[in-house]
Amino acid sequence: MTDSSAESRPQPAGPAPHDTAGDLRGAPDGLLGGRLRLWQPAQGYRASIDSVLLGAAVPARAGEHLLELGLGSGAAALCLLVRVPGCRITGIELQPELAALARRNAAANGLDPGLEVVEADLRRLPDGLGRGFDRVFANPPFHDSASPAPDAQRAAAHHLERGRLADWVGTALRCLRPQGSLTLILRADRLAEVLAALEGKAGDTRVLPLWPKPDRPAGRVLLQSRKGGRAPLVLLPGMLLHESDGRFTLAANAVLRDAASLPLAAGAA
Repeated sequence: MTDSSAESRPQPAGPAPHDTAGDLRGAPDGLLGGRLRLWQPAQGYRASIDSVLLGAAVPARAGEHLLELGLGSGAAALCLLVRVPGCRITGIELQPELAALARRNAAANGLDPGLEVVEADLRRLPDGLGRGFDRVFANPPFHDSASPAPDAQRAAAHHLERGRLADWVGTALRCLRPQGSLTLILRADRLAEVLAALEGKAGDTRVLPLWPKPDRPAGRVLLQSRKGGRAPLVLLPGMLLHESDGRFTLAANAVLRDAASLPLAAGAA
C-alpha cells in the first residue's frame, strides 16, 4: 500500500546496487532506522509504512516457516527477517519484476538465506509449494478495480475486484497449519469482506485500528486470526501513528524505526 504523506516515506540511504531489476531509484529507502535498505521501482508499486507495520505484527518465532502472499519488493518479509532472525519466509509474487527486485533486496541486506521468492498467482499455487505454514501474512490490494491506477504495475499491486479478498483469505487458510495465524493489513472499509471470508474457518480474531492523526477515523486496520480458532472477535485499542503536527508518535517510532514488535494477541512474539 502507498501512503502519500511525506512523514510516511522512508528516507534514502546508500548507493544503488550495480545489478538492478528494472528502473530503480538511485538510492535505497532506509527502513527500521537504517537496519534495512530497500530498493524500489522509480515508478509503479512502492511500499510504505503499511509493510513495516505488517511485518511487526506477525507473531513469528525462530524456526518457523511463514508465507507472504503478494511479496512485492520484499519490504514486509525483510522487516520481519530483521526482527526475527532464524525464521524462514516463502514469498508469492505475481509480477516478475517485483519478484526479481525482492530477491535482490534480500541479497543486498544479507537476508537471502531466509527468503524464498516464488513467482505465481495465489489462486493457482505450484503443487510443490506445500502446506502447513506456521504463519501467513499479506497486504492485499486495497482499491476497487473500477478506478485503476494509471501505471500498470501499481494497478496490479493496488487494485482488486470486489469479492476477490475472499481468494486471498481462502488461499491463506489452505496454506496454514491448524491453529496457525493469519495477519493482514487492510483498508478499514474492507474489514467486513475479510470477516465474512473467515466466518466458520478461523477465530480468535483481533482487529487493531490504525489512526492516522488525532480525531481522524482509522484508514487502515491490522487483523490477526487463528485457523480453526473459536474465540470471539476482539477490537483492540487503536494505535495513533502521527501527532497533530505530523510527527510519528512514540509508539509508531518504536515499530517503524526501532524494529519493535506489534503484538495483536496475548502471548504473541
